[in-house]
Amino acid sequence: MADAGSLIAAFSIGSSVALALAALLYWFWRRVWFARDPLRRPPIEHGILSPADGTVVYVKRVKPGEDIFVIKQGLPVRLDDIVREDIGSPKLVIGVFMSPMNVHYNRVPLTATLEAIHRHPGYGNVYMGPMHWRIIFGLRPLYQNSVHIVQNERTVTRYRSTYQGLSCPFYIVQIGAKTVNGIDVYVKPSETIERGQKFGMIRIGSQVDLILPDRNGFQVMVQAGDRVRGGETILVR
Repeated sequence: MADAGSLIAAFSIGSSVALALAALLYWFWRRVWFARDPLRRPPIEHGILSPADGTVVYVKRVKPGEDIFVIKQGLPVRLDDIVREDIGSPKLVIGVFMSPMNVHYNRVPLTATLEAIHRHPGYGNVYMGPMHWRIIFGLRPLYQNSVHIVQNERTVTRYRSTYQGLSCPFYIVQIGAKTVNGIDVYVKPSETIERGQKFGMIRIGSQVDLILPDRNGFQVMVQAGDRVRGGETILVR
């Protein structure tokens, strides 16, 4: 009986230590690792930068009214599903998935002036698990079964900018997961923010899409599966 009692006591102590360690690790991830804000230096060379850290999940050129792709049977995605407004010209759409281990601050790809902020509640936010696991196992297409792309809450910011002397307005769409407890935008309409600087953050689990004019001279430098860093990686030249 003494041996059994000792085993029970040891198990109880071990369980308490494990729980305490798990709580400490969660606190560290939530308060320290997740909230980290490393210094980012935009490259000197010309180029449109990634708005977020993470993995590129799609790069698509699309015309108004055209499907970008089909998430699953019977569920196509169009530009207005992502941006939640009508888009009247061809666009280049680049999606970046941010895992819980990525830096979650978001940065502007070009020096730009914020024109508008639109916040759209989701209609039943869902987890981003399908995309997360497909990235881990390298299953293509990475967006398959990821209904969060059209269903979850999002904040859409519209910017006025130029690139190499030409007008280059763009959108950034911050899409939250079921676990998200806030999508932040630090910039106010009519404010100008420099290339590579922080404009906002999504708190835990998210995706960020960049929507640019589709120009003949644009050379896309990334493809689905590439890892990128917000404010440093050039997506388009």
